[in-house]
Amino acid sequence: MAATGNKVHVDLLHMHKSTRELVQEQVDLSKKMGCDDQFVICDLGDIIDKYQQWTKLMPRVKPFYAVKCNNDSAVLKVLSDCGASFDCASKDEVQKILSLGVSPSRIIYANTVKQPSMLKYAVEHGVSLMTFDSEAELRKIKSLCPDAKLVLRTLPAGDFKCKIDLRQKFGCPLSKIRTLLQTAKDLDLDVVGTSFHVGSGCHDGNAYIASIRQARSVFNMAAELGISMKLLNIGGGYPGESSSRETFVKITEAVNKQLDKDFTEDDNVEIIAEPGSYMVSSSAVLAVNIIGKRMLSRKDLYNEEDIMTAGGDDDAPSVMYYVNDGVYGSFTDVLIVPENLDLDVQTLTCNKDEICYESAIWGPTCCGFDCIIKSTKLPMSEVGDWFYFRDMGAYTIVFVCSFNGMTSPRRIFVCAVETWRKIYPDSHDGDLIMPENKSNGF
Repeated sequence: MAATGNKVHVDLLHMHKSTRELVQEQVDLSKKMGCDDQFVICDLGDIIDKYQQWTKLMPRVKPFYAVKCNNDSAVLKVLSDCGASFDCASKDEVQKILSLGVSPSRIIYANTVKQPSMLKYAVEHGVSLMTFDSEAELRKIKSLCPDAKLVLRTLPAGDFKCKIDLRQKFGCPLSKIRTLLQTAKDLDLDVVGTSFHVGSGCHDGNAYIASIRQARSVFNMAAELGISMKLLNIGGGYPGESSSRETFVKITEAVNKQLDKDFTEDDNVEIIAEPGSYMVSSSAVLAVNIIGKRMLSRKDLYNEEDIMTAGGDDDAPSVMYYVNDGVYGSFTDVLIVPENLDLDVQTLTCNKDEICYESAIWGPTCCGFDCIIKSTKLPMSEVGDWFYFRDMGAYTIVFVCSFNGMTSPRRIFVCAVETWRKIYPDSHDGDLIMPENKSNGF
């Protein structure tokens, strides 16, 4: 069920089990062991299916999985064995991928601002493909690794809705691209392609269409300067929640159509992408234990504006639940993008006919900001009961810190046996053999 030494055991499932059934099994085991720690169940089969879906729907686009999204060693191992390449942003990420036996040719150092010592480490270990978006970065690369293969990251075209907008921090504006390309040429650096990122959690295919069109103009601009580009990186941002399959399919249709217009197969341009959430978001469910509870009237719990927004009787009973994970753990997104977050909390003890009450869910720390859900409707639960949340595989445990001495969830790995054997046909025990160094992240 978990990592032991250099081996990770995966429970191979011989029959379909619902998320609720998987969580209930682990809760029952926890009770037998006298354990009330939070836990994550990661379905590695979901990741395998996602990878295969990508290669089927976008056969021209090679995925470089964004390690920052979920750097668990078991997840990385399975993706590597599926054939994925990797988007790394630091020495530690490069080191982790190389330790799996992945060729450095399957890594892009996609951080546009690289710490010099980390840059030197990557180059010394064979990683040559990397991004830039400024003259300062070009000059740093010239001094430390003049033979690098460079990818110019541009600002995405247009202003499309996304979960996290990256434009303020990364990307060369269109007006400065020609000058920056000329600088690279003057420095005798090898610019092999261009990239963009439409923003995390983008559900609009038009965002990709506009940026692919812009990338074509960047290729043309480079050609005018005598620079022959041969790589296009269409970045990340692809949705991966359980409910987003149809949205993803529509995005792939838009991407494929635009690529066929602007980058035909006769152009011999290598096309890659940097999916993160898409690959892992729906793979994990997080179960948390209710460690405390308070009953209040709504007028005690919320201010007047909140009551008016929520509607109903301001004297109706409200419940404050305290659980053993929070915004300094798996729910950091609550602090980062609260307006774009849709957490789906489920209980194990209720049935559909039970009365639901106005409820708030708080994390375990002593910080007043540690509130996971300010207002939701839930059936009455008790201390010792469990909540669980789906779609918790992306940007969750990688954010966990040690504030107040809180710990990361323990990890359980599962996979449908028929899916497992697509990748590991000779494996019958579900064991993943890992590198000797460490297995961390989830």
